[in-house]
Amino acid sequence: YGKNTIKFLRLHREGKKDFVKEVEVCAHLRLTSPQEYLEGNNSLVIPTDTIKNIVLVLAKKNGISSLEQFAIDICNHFMTKFCQVVYVKTYVQEVPWQRLHEDGVPHIHSFICVPDGIRFCEAQQCRNGPLIVFAGIKNLKLMKTTQSGFEGFYKNEHTTLPERHDRILCGELFCKWSYGECKDFDFDCIWKKIRECILEAFAGPPDCGEYSPSYQKTVNCIQMLVLSRVSQVQVIEVVLNNTFFNVVDMKNLGLTNDKEVLVPVEAPYGSCACTLGRK
Repeated sequence: YGKNTIKFLRLHREGKKDFVKEVEVCAHLRLTSPQEYLEGNNSLVIPTDTIKNIVLVLAKKNGISSLEQFAIDICNHFMTKFCQVVYVKTYVQEVPWQRLHEDGVPHIHSFICVPDGIRFCEAQQCRNGPLIVFAGIKNLKLMKTTQSGFEGFYKNEHTTLPERHDRILCGELFCKWSYGECKDFDFDCIWKKIRECILEAFAGPPDCGEYSPSYQKTVNCIQMLVLSRVSQVQVIEVVLNNTFFNVVDMKNLGLTNDKEVLVPVEAPYGSCACTLGRK
């Protein structure tokens, strides 16, 4: 049991410069006994309102150096302060605020919300067990207008999809990875590096791109690049939900539409997922 969607803004000031973290936290606990379920005995139950207050107090006292460290702080607090807690699971996600710049100069107190993917993390702690930390990015919308196709697939009497050697590849990406033993990791630096790997593997070189024969292959390329460059990642999961675009037939309008005007097909949509780990 626990408290979901604890939303707050943490403001930190250094001189005249302000720093912000707007987050949403979910914190769940498992206790030594299920007596509150079986007997209606609430003597061990930490109220969810108390859980919420603890999260806010930790944000005030510790700050949020990174999402991962804040999730770890929450787990550590419940494990060290409450002997009846045997398991803690904490989820934290961040609103993507970015500092405004004017003529290349960073503003000291103004920010803009940029929807270029939502950062999240999860920490799990069992009593007398290892701390497990996950991190990820979701709602990351990506598109490339060429260098993608889908050919040579299995066909039978129900197949109506034509083969395509040149199509738009567009989708919404979810990526989640797990760390090994958490040491003194720079979680912010690692997250940014993984995001760069995702974009590089999806798009290819900026002057020519890289051909993708399928969504599945693109997913695998993302995972392989991350594992090759980021040694701290042990397992990585990627889900890519595709958005298909249909070319508008303009013959009745007396026009030839050479893949210039297209409409998205939002549902149904294809989805591919893969989890890849080190040996």
